[in-house]
Amino acid sequence: QVQLVESGGGLVQPGGSLRLSCATSGFTLNYYAIGWFRQAPGKEREGVSCISHSGSNTYYADSVAGRFTVSKDNAKNTVYLQMNSLKPEDTAVYYCATHIDPYGTNWYDADHYDYWGQGTQVTVSS
Repeated sequence: QVQLVESGGGLVQPGGSLRLSCATSGFTLNYYAIGWFRQAPGKEREGVSCISHSGSNTYYADSVAGRFTVSKDNAKNTVYLQMNSLKPEDTAVYYCATHIDPYGTNWYDADHYDYWGQGTQVTVSS
């Protein structure tokens, strides 16, 4: 059974950092690209980042490029999203998901993902 479980969310002040984890099971992580999405209240789900199956290719939304870093540890079956210099507009529920191909083609399109985690809340506020 495919499972993705996000953790690491919380309340942080502007300028602070958080590291999200996406623990996976039920499939071989090094065969899959994994994406991160977020959804703020009243807004559509948006792609944040994606990492290819090997970790060789990473992708970022313009709004987070230079502040967020995605990585994966295939041995630990876990994908990470390091978030630095957080802003109030980063407040959202963050989700990880399995991409339908190993390379993350059209990574920003939620329709290209099949399995999703339950999400973890990130709140950036003073």
